[in-house]
Amino acid sequence: MRGAKSAKWVAGAAVIALAATACGGGSSDEGKKNTSGQPAGYVSIDVGEPQKPLMPADTNESNGSYVIQSLFTQLLDFDDKGEIVYTNAESVETEDSKLWTVKLKSGWKFHNGEAVTAQSYIDAWNWYANVDNKQQNAFWFSDIKGYEDVHPEKGAPKAKEMSGLKAVDDTTFTIELSNKVPYFNYKLGYATFAPLPKVFYDDPKAFGQKPIGNGPYTFEKWTHKKLIQVKAWPEYQGPNKAANKGIQFKNYSTVEAAYTDLVSGNLDMIRQVGPRDLPKYKTDLGDGAIDQPYAAIQSLNPAFYSDTFKDIDPKVLQGLSMAIDRDTITKTVLNGTRIPATSFTPPQVKGNQTLDSDILKYNPAKAKELIKAGGGVPGNKFTIQYNADGGHKEWVTAVCESIRNATGVDCVGDAKPDFPTDLEARDNNEVKGVYRGGWVADYPVNVNFLKELYHSKAESNNGRFSDKEIDDLMAKGDKADSLEESVAAYQEVEKALVDKMPAIPLWYYAINGGHGKNVDNVKVDFHGDLELTGVTTK
Repeated sequence: MRGAKSAKWVAGAAVIALAATACGGGSSDEGKKNTSGQPAGYVSIDVGEPQKPLMPADTNESNGSYVIQSLFTQLLDFDDKGEIVYTNAESVETEDSKLWTVKLKSGWKFHNGEAVTAQSYIDAWNWYANVDNKQQNAFWFSDIKGYEDVHPEKGAPKAKEMSGLKAVDDTTFTIELSNKVPYFNYKLGYATFAPLPKVFYDDPKAFGQKPIGNGPYTFEKWTHKKLIQVKAWPEYQGPNKAANKGIQFKNYSTVEAAYTDLVSGNLDMIRQVGPRDLPKYKTDLGDGAIDQPYAAIQSLNPAFYSDTFKDIDPKVLQGLSMAIDRDTITKTVLNGTRIPATSFTPPQVKGNQTLDSDILKYNPAKAKELIKAGGGVPGNKFTIQYNADGGHKEWVTAVCESIRNATGVDCVGDAKPDFPTDLEARDNNEVKGVYRGGWVADYPVNVNFLKELYHSKAESNNGRFSDKEIDDLMAKGDKADSLEESVAAYQEVEKALVDKMPAIPLWYYAINGGHGKNVDNVKVDFHGDLELTGVTTK
């Protein structure tokens, strides 16, 4: 989860992360290694270099989240239908959507033997939210009363603790929100809400290189830009206890290189097959091929601070959207593995709707008309930034050709060597035109694809879209009396986005990955993540 396995930016043409199931393996072959340098009983998957040190609230991209999900466990998770499953929590309850009571399962420990208590969560959340700590996901704690005291818009914090967090006893704490938020319990499924051990506060920087969590695996090593290795933790008490002995997260420069290793037996699982190999991967992998839709969307996100898109008329963006032949590109370049988007949210989340608008339909004549009416694209040219290690070059080229042929507006790809470099450019306001945005559900509610991306203060709003009308509509949805009313209110937010165009939705994701012959029980969860804890070796 971004998903609850990670409100995360997706690295590849599709994504996979970690999650859940089953029980531990034996130890008769412990210490032996296979020809690829992989310890016997371990499983391997292609996962690139994380953008940031391994801390739950500073990780909002898919590479880092895979590792975070193996090392940490938050209060709850989701099943394959998007329904809540309690992990470290015994219950999360509320009577008014404003005051929430969390009861923890007793007996849980961190990997260093320290007990996981209510205070473990409270201290972690206060640290994550504090503006001085500069955590990417601090905004996720903004619903909690007292957030503005630890994270003011300007200046130093007025307090070290949010007043809304109170420990009742070792296994019970309360969360008081500033306002009602009917979907708040769903947000708790995101890994950014994971607890921290006391040793973290001694040296957070060092901790990020060698973390100690409470999840199904313990940290073993991190060879930067090559490999991260974790080991199954036998004392783990969660429902997703490891059925293998450990995981190797292997970094590859391209998805094609990863696929070659998969076919040759030097890699067990691949998150996404690149466009080159899509036509043949089902034949190559047989029963190991995976083809399954999940809750994620690909989009083009304008950098509204850039010379090209600063103060751009939304009509221009509507025109560019209508210049993209989604049907042809998904059927040909993407080999039928994507579904053209009909909204800003994927079908698997509560509140998804088909927008009553033509902006997502291919219409060259209307596209030209709208671009002209909006004053055109400055310089009649723009770029699409993407990460070269994710299998995006082919479709970016096709999108540019579609726009160029339909409207005469020139468009070229702006490739960054890898996902971390791509993300750093976004974070530092260095995108020259638009960037490739791929977002996978953190929690199965439309809010996650709207507020977390397009609210003016959202951490992942890397295009810096800002609109008071949209912020106000979101605030109205947050204060609804029920989850159903909140979802309906955010449907109105989404309809309003059509006239604002904070992004250009392209298509919905499917996981088109696979596994080799050395592993079994490879399943896909709600977020499109491979349930790595359940994978077994043959």
